[in-house]
Amino acid sequence: MRNILFVGICFLAFCGVAQHKIVNLNVQGNKKTKASFIKKIIKVKPGTALDSILIAQDIRRIKRLPSVSHAYFQVHPTENEGEYDVVYGIQENFTIIPSANVYTTNDDEFAFRVGLYEFNFLGQNITLGGFYQNDIYSSFGASIKAPYLFSNKLGLAFNYQSLTTQEPVFLDNGTADYKYNNTSYELLGMYEFNLQNRIELGVNYFNEDYEYKSGETQEGISLDFDVDKLLYKLIYEYNNLDFYFQYVSGFRSILNFQYVTSTEDVLPDFVIGWNDFLYYQRIGKKGNWASRLRLGLATNDDSPFAPFAVDNNLNIRGVGNTIDRGTGVIVLNTEYRHTLVDKDWFVLQSNVFVDGGSWRNPGGDFGDFGQTQNFRLYPGIGLRFMHKKIFNAIFRIDYGYGVTEDATNGFVFGIGQYF
Repeated sequence: MRNILFVGICFLAFCGVAQHKIVNLNVQGNKKTKASFIKKIIKVKPGTALDSILIAQDIRRIKRLPSVSHAYFQVHPTENEGEYDVVYGIQENFTIIPSANVYTTNDDEFAFRVGLYEFNFLGQNITLGGFYQNDIYSSFGASIKAPYLFSNKLGLAFNYQSLTTQEPVFLDNGTADYKYNNTSYELLGMYEFNLQNRIELGVNYFNEDYEYKSGETQEGISLDFDVDKLLYKLIYEYNNLDFYFQYVSGFRSILNFQYVTSTEDVLPDFVIGWNDFLYYQRIGKKGNWASRLRLGLATNDDSPFAPFAVDNNLNIRGVGNTIDRGTGVIVLNTEYRHTLVDKDWFVLQSNVFVDGGSWRNPGGDFGDFGQTQNFRLYPGIGLRFMHKKIFNAIFRIDYGYGVTEDATNGFVFGIGQYF
């Protein structure tokens, strides 16, 4: 199929675009996804010149949709010279998907999150769903995301969640455990400049409630407090990824910048920002190398409630559930994925990875990144069980084994690739 696509694009480029015109544009193969939605987001329109570059961009855009597992095009000459019919073909995903994440360590920690999401609500690629989480305490949330609600560039998203967890707070003389609840309401506006560049701007009103449960105490650190906050968010994404079923190639960068205001001095105002750099490369016919580098900094307050966490389900597989915090982070996740079985609907991948990272201590300096006690290195192995015709239907199992000081080891289960 990729060879057919390449030959087709070369044919169109050879023919040129000035004297060739599209008279009809049809969408085929779609059952749930509305043809009107596909025509809304693509660049090629009836009456315009036949442009191989725009067609290739449209196919890449369509393949990124949650409702699409694969897409292709066909060009047919009509009876009139210089006029063509263009067909965009779609292979659809099943898009009502359960989600699940389970993580354990050798300290007998156990937590899970389950949810149900529809990624093609109303045939418009609107994401609608919610989750339930149990991490000692129960949590839940719901969200709706419509990136093309108003046009082929402008959309909205709304998120609600009530997260309750037991959070370790790292004091000068030891560790305390707090029951932590975060209840938030978030509204985001989304704008897509072009195929590669998009932005999200929004505001999040939330309440943080800390309740002391056990462990050490420290003068000046409250045992119980309830704080209302307002968070202003900016997300900028550059996305040049190309997909071919389970294989990914290209580069993606996601910048997340937040400014948080608080009503209590114990949790002061702060700024936080981080950038994820993701790179994917095909290796031979069955291999895929994937890497993610996260660089982040926050206001460097000497507070036990620092924003960057070291956590199983976020950055270091096998390390445990929120085992440390910091005001700066450098994390590199790199892995090699190899396809062992590839059938019409099923794929089995093996996975060999290395997760490593370091954190800046609250109130510390950049030299903290080089301190041995702040560095974690966890190599590991895993498996991926994939359904090719269900969106994000990737069940992953990873086992990470720590090789640095005071390391743990453990399994991390989830739906979807780790990154």
